[in-house]
Amino acid sequence: MIEVGMTPFPEQSEEEIFVAALAESDAAQASLAPILRHLLTNDGNTLLNDEIVARFRGMLGDVARRLLASQAQAADAEDPEAYVEEREAALTQLLFANAELVRHLHALAMESQIGERLKHDNALEPVLSPLLQALIGSHDPDTASTAMATLAAQARFVQSQKRMELPIGELPGDLFHVALVALRNCAAGDDAEPAERAAETLRGHFDESASRIGLLSRLVTGMGAGAVAALDVEHSGLALFLTALAISANEPRELATISLSENQIVRLALSLRAAGLPDRQLLEQLMILAPTGLPPRGIDSISVERASTLLSSATGS
Repeated sequence: MIEVGMTPFPEQSEEEIFVAALAESDAAQASLAPILRHLLTNDGNTLLNDEIVARFRGMLGDVARRLLASQAQAADAEDPEAYVEEREAALTQLLFANAELVRHLHALAMESQIGERLKHDNALEPVLSPLLQALIGSHDPDTASTAMATLAAQARFVQSQKRMELPIGELPGDLFHVALVALRNCAAGDDAEPAERAAETLRGHFDESASRIGLLSRLVTGMGAGAVAALDVEHSGLALFLTALAISANEPRELATISLSENQIVRLALSLRAAGLPDRQLLEQLMILAPTGLPPRGIDSISVERASTLLSSATGS
């Protein structure tokens, strides 16, 4: 029995405490964009600290610059660098207005920061995990090939995060579309036609299945029932773990990532339960991923089905 942490008020059941904690989590996520807009720094909330703000800002600006570089090429600009610089601020602001894009970039920044912490504290390799190495050695050629491509994509992600960059092709399909719409909407006058040509060129080269998240998803879904092995972060590595948790708990990968911050332990515990982890394995993962927190009292009495229902009922899911 898991008996520590989060003692309910006398008038509240343990499940009501879980619901209230999820509501607080959703409210915190809803505040991300306004906080980022005011460039607030760390106020004790690990959802948003100086490093995450810097990474977010870097990725957002990089996406804008890459879009405009393609537009500059389509326009045959004499000075592509000046062309991009002149338009960057306006496009960045337009991209910033999309809440889903903000959440995605924030989650990537968090994933990178958590990965560095796990490497420092738990010696977890951020690129080649034991599970990924085993999948690379699979006798199934499709699995082995996907695993090798995932290894390369994860290595690129780690390096891109160090440079605070994000290639446009790494965006999920819906957010890639958001970026192209922003590029076209930001273009006026003589920029309209080059923006349209640039969008068509970028669309023609886009392949979501070849992105890092696309490859991770293909690996996890291809494992079938064996995907439970990816729910051991020490075995799978953080990237595969987050993907497996999101798929198994039926929630967006961004929310799975957010659940690893210090003040989101209720969401993490419910996600692990919804993914099917029994008490012992659930507690083991909490000890690694939330070492400063206490397991929510009563999580052992929540069924897989009820945990899934609580998560799907939360507005952030």
